[in-house]
Amino acid sequence: MFNNLTNFLFMFILMLGSIISISSNSWLGAWMGLEINLLSFIPLLTNFKTTTSTESSLKYFIVQALASTTLLFVVLLLSFNQKFFIEYNIYLNIMLNSALLMKMGAAPFHSWFPEVMEGLSWMMSFILMTWQKIAPMMLISYCLSYNFIYFIIIICILIGSIGGFNQTNLRSLMAYSSINHLGWMLSSLMISLTYWLIYFLFYSILSLSIISLFNQLNIFYFNQIFSSLNNLPIMKFSLFCNFLSLGGLPPFTGFLPKWIIIQNLATVNISLVVMMVVLTLITLFFYIRLTYSAFMINSTQILWNFSYPVNLTNLSTLLNFFSLFGLTLITFLFMIL
Repeated sequence: MFNNLTNFLFMFILMLGSIISISSNSWLGAWMGLEINLLSFIPLLTNFKTTTSTESSLKYFIVQALASTTLLFVVLLLSFNQKFFIEYNIYLNIMLNSALLMKMGAAPFHSWFPEVMEGLSWMMSFILMTWQKIAPMMLISYCLSYNFIYFIIIICILIGSIGGFNQTNLRSLMAYSSINHLGWMLSSLMISLTYWLIYFLFYSILSLSIISLFNQLNIFYFNQIFSSLNNLPIMKFSLFCNFLSLGGLPPFTGFLPKWIIIQNLATVNISLVVMMVVLTLITLFFYIRLTYSAFMINSTQILWNFSYPVNLTNLSTLLNFFSLFGLTLITFLFMIL
């Protein structure tokens, strides 16, 4: 296992690679930044020296190498012949978008994403769900093919919603939730980068709130939730309300970024908004079903047991408070201002 200094160095190179991709003024420079990001993330995935983490890192490397090869191939085609670029602009743009979508794990290029997530620690899962999507998202904003992205948005939300059914592995569930939110992020990208940044920040905070609880409790499967939290009603309430907030159920904070996107996208494409909302209700359905079973059916709390072996850290408490009451606080601030 690497020491803390080595991990910090790899994390710094990871962030540096993303920054190089975003700030590059050429596609070749953006590709180089993505490769630096990839080569620094692989050692972090294999940090725990387990069979599952090694398998996940190998799958991640193969998929990312394929996406990078496709991206480099398209970049070389664009640089060779300007006439070729003009005649086949639409197809090359779709290939470019597809390579970047594969890098971030968006549907229909998503099959590797839940499999890789299953073998990672919670911290690496959080980085894969959030930071690793920044550079591909920003690069897609430079070459956005609207008709193609409309299709990708619907597929992402549909796959992310349906894929979450009958999942017992929490990391797989978070992976499909990330795919669902990718559809909303791409739709916010069609409006402006500002709305994408707002949605991404809210999604990152909500994901960190849930993942910090999972990491603190060392929980990876649903049956562990039901068995470990029966005597911790406050912890159980916080965890499942965070699930509902991540799904976008009002009056929790997760509804706010969706509300912003719905308001602004409805003036551009109302049919797309309706499809996105209807498909997202599927996600809310199984979140509410799990929450109901956790509080009503599988509750075996011992009434005279007042011991709470797990205490929330200050960061977890702050994140949970924001996740549950952020919408109310932000609405109250807007009313004052």
